[in-house]
Amino acid sequence: FLQETRPRMSEFHVRSTIISRYAFTTVSCTMVNSGSEAREAVFEMQIPAAAFISNFTVSIGNKTYYGEVTGKEKKNSSDDKERHKKPPSSTEGRENGYETFKASVFIPRKMQARFILHYEELLQRRLGKYEYTVSIRPQQLVGRLRVEVNILENSGIVSLEVPPLRNSKQKGNGKAEGDVTPPPSTVIGHTKTLAKVTFNPSVVEQTKIARNGILGDFIIRYDVNRELSVGDVQILNGYFVHYFAPTDLPPLPKNVVFVLDSSASMVGTKLKQTKEALFTILQDLRPEDHFNIIGFSNRIKVWQQDRLVPVTPNNIRDAKKYIHNMSPTGGTNINGALQTGAKLLNDYIAQNDIDARSVSLIIFLTDGRPTVGETQSSKILSNTKDAIRDKFCLFTIGIGNDVDHKLLERMALENCGMTRHFQEDEDAASHLKGFYDEIGTPLLSDIRVDYPEDDVEQVTQNFFPNYFNGSEIIIAGKLINRTSDKLHVEVTASNSKKYILLKTDVAIDLPSRNDIRGVPGLEDGKGDNNYIERAWSYLTIKELLNSRLKSDDSQEKDSLMEKAKSMALAYNFVTPFTVLKMKEAGLHSEPPQEEFISPSTDGIGEKVQSLQGHKAPSGIRRGQDKQRIKISKTSADGDPHFVIDFPSSKFSVCFNIDGEPGDILRLVSDHKESGVTVNGQLIGAPAPPNGHKKHRTYFSTITILSNKPERSYLEITPRRVILDDGERLVLSCGRSAVVRSRSLEVSISAYSNVTVTVRDTISFVILIHHYKKPAPYQRNHLGFYISNSKGLSSDSHGLLGQFLNHEVKLLQESLNTSHQEAGQNPTEALKANPTNTLKVKGRLVPVVWKQRRIYNGQQEVDCWFAKNNADKLIDGSYKDYLASHPFDTGTSFGTINSL
Repeated sequence: FLQETRPRMSEFHVRSTIISRYAFTTVSCTMVNSGSEAREAVFEMQIPAAAFISNFTVSIGNKTYYGEVTGKEKKNSSDDKERHKKPPSSTEGRENGYETFKASVFIPRKMQARFILHYEELLQRRLGKYEYTVSIRPQQLVGRLRVEVNILENSGIVSLEVPPLRNSKQKGNGKAEGDVTPPPSTVIGHTKTLAKVTFNPSVVEQTKIARNGILGDFIIRYDVNRELSVGDVQILNGYFVHYFAPTDLPPLPKNVVFVLDSSASMVGTKLKQTKEALFTILQDLRPEDHFNIIGFSNRIKVWQQDRLVPVTPNNIRDAKKYIHNMSPTGGTNINGALQTGAKLLNDYIAQNDIDARSVSLIIFLTDGRPTVGETQSSKILSNTKDAIRDKFCLFTIGIGNDVDHKLLERMALENCGMTRHFQEDEDAASHLKGFYDEIGTPLLSDIRVDYPEDDVEQVTQNFFPNYFNGSEIIIAGKLINRTSDKLHVEVTASNSKKYILLKTDVAIDLPSRNDIRGVPGLEDGKGDNNYIERAWSYLTIKELLNSRLKSDDSQEKDSLMEKAKSMALAYNFVTPFTVLKMKEAGLHSEPPQEEFISPSTDGIGEKVQSLQGHKAPSGIRRGQDKQRIKISKTSADGDPHFVIDFPSSKFSVCFNIDGEPGDILRLVSDHKESGVTVNGQLIGAPAPPNGHKKHRTYFSTITILSNKPERSYLEITPRRVILDDGERLVLSCGRSAVVRSRSLEVSISAYSNVTVTVRDTISFVILIHHYKKPAPYQRNHLGFYISNSKGLSSDSHGLLGQFLNHEVKLLQESLNTSHQEAGQNPTEALKANPTNTLKVKGRLVPVVWKQRRIYNGQQEVDCWFAKNNADKLIDGSYKDYLASHPFDTGTSFGTINSL
């Protein structure tokens, strides 16, 4: 019975979209409590330390809680009244570049809880590859376990690989392990610019990997095509990201000093692995490089006094011997070792006629904290900075568990280097070698990237001391003039032969290239439509955090913190200065249906809409009354019943169209004049018993296209609305919202209707029909009403559109009353003669008098009914109104124009 005590995980689903190296990840996990009493369920997920969480929701039964990102208070106030929910925590278990996100809830008996976590990150290029990693550690076998990753890279995807699962015991860089076969059940498909990778192991396959449900890291590595020029500049919605990673350049000569910890604590694995790594590193030095080695404990031993030696077979052999003989004794004098190394390198640079383009660096490795000499971190930092004097970069490596991370990180940050931390294990040597490989091949130094000052603002860091082969320089910013059609870019740098300057103008009018609409697998584009703006905010926040870490001035620290905090709040990121507070989501009688809700559209009201770049008008009316919306009678609703109102003739005409499921009917076609087209797609349902029909059809999707002043479209279903005017926005029909773009306004009244206004002269109302308990012949469907047709032209066509600007006459046959009287008062005529004739565009149409229910079946309309699929009433036959696809803007018969 022990197994029964914890809730069972029935589903663990990771879905990720990577667009231009920016990754959106959604983890969704369902836990079931089949026990007879409430039990605690713990959702635990390791996420990359570089990632920001952007949303978290929990649904238990019919209650939904969502995380709202708020600023951290100075003191932690304990006003969390919800006893049954612990707030989620990002614990500082920063094991090997990961943080653990943990949330726990109590699940009532026989119920289930669903956790949905979203996080985002910009992938870093290392050793020539981007690496995307998902931790799969559900800690139990899972019935439905699935990972799906979609990648879109417009410059083209190359060398995509999915190595075996990696467990924390051997977090190699994949180079050491020879095995490259993907995990069982992995499917990889890719075209030039798109890739889709799925991992979907059955319980049996999971058991073979690990019985405890700790499968490890699922990894995808890839690179993109690039040409040597100013790099790849991507522009979308007024923001740009510039990726610069030239290849095929000759390496620059290096002057490198290795400063290695040989204190007593390095005994055993750590020193053995360090020596092993250095043997290979020395072997990899190039003939034009110069080097030296310092070993330190409480004493500091320099291999070659006061100089750096050239790389020759003899020098390398002697260096290996020196390293081989290092023995672990004594304490740790970090300050002294760095002072000695910095002085050695600075003197060498000053006194020798060194190659002006060579790159100088110190690689410093330790496993501990300072115990000898200067032991105060702040002092060590300032001493090191003074000794290095910005003349070269310092790279720090921590090994094992006793390292002072903060010190090593800040030391590298302040001196233009990078830091890494590795576990003490059999694999440490390959990690050390991997890190050296990242910096072992400098190709450019002093890189500056410039854009005209009048064109851009809020640009992230644009000066870089070195560019190492296999890495990438990334700059992002905001365009001041969104209407400009090009951006001028200049890159200056020195390489081994000369000083180089690259210039180019990047065309801005390429929305199609960076457009993810219609990409298979990415259709439900989440927050992805503003991925470049999010990448810019991600880089900016990271930069503010780093500047704060480097700063010693408390006022400056505070101002950097405030900037980072307000940006994180604007983009809904959880950072060191913001927290997730769980709140209950209002009146949700049913959990939200949209399966993957993006952080940016998960309509927590207005705040979110405005994030989208679509401005939300102030003061949205929450509960718009169905009655308040003026709807004309001209409509197509139900299993489609069409009504056309002729106000000047004071009567209405109605007809039915019995289409086939899947048919797409043209309702309004005015593409040439006003640019507006409305198409409705039918779904089928069984016919009600003892009726004459073989099946019923309803509208399941209404598509409204408008191509003036610019192209935009709306796709409406009973569940969601997709608005796309160059940015794609997905809204749930279950939440009230108003969104305005330049030519369209969309107003959703939750679970009731959607009003669409085009340029203020055309408006449509779409009623949403939801059945609580549908009969077999009922389907959730839509009704389409034209409430303002002023802006539609007299040439508009379509099943409804063709009547908007035409008059119809009612002719009487067997009655003596004059036509005019009959026209004015058809009800009188009706009593004597239920069958009449209409005159439409010169055609005579037999009609009968009927009553029709419209508007959700609550109102009745009297109308003249034309039989036989509106034969003679409409131009041509109903077959002429079939569109070939929802975006088909063909106007008249036989012509098809596509958007």
